[in-house]
Amino acid sequence: MPKRILQGTVTSDKNAQTVTVLVERRFTHPLFKKTIRESKKYRAHDANDQFKTGDTVRIQECSPVSKNKRWEVLAD
Repeated sequence: MPKRILQGTVTSDKNAQTVTVLVERRFTHPLFKKTIRESKKYRAHDANDQFKTGDTVRIQECSPVSKNKRWEVLAD
């Protein structure tokens, strides 16, 4: 099964080797046909601490790195 890849914005880089990424998705409401924006935060592993707040990054699913980290930042 392929790993999911999401794109989002780094909202926090205060932790060692970890960034918090805000991923926003848009979809049409099934009944009201209105476009809705929904966002979710993911904790991602950043081994080199190279990404800072405000950067746009892509994250990929990985095996658990810690209690809350199930994603890793893809180096572009």
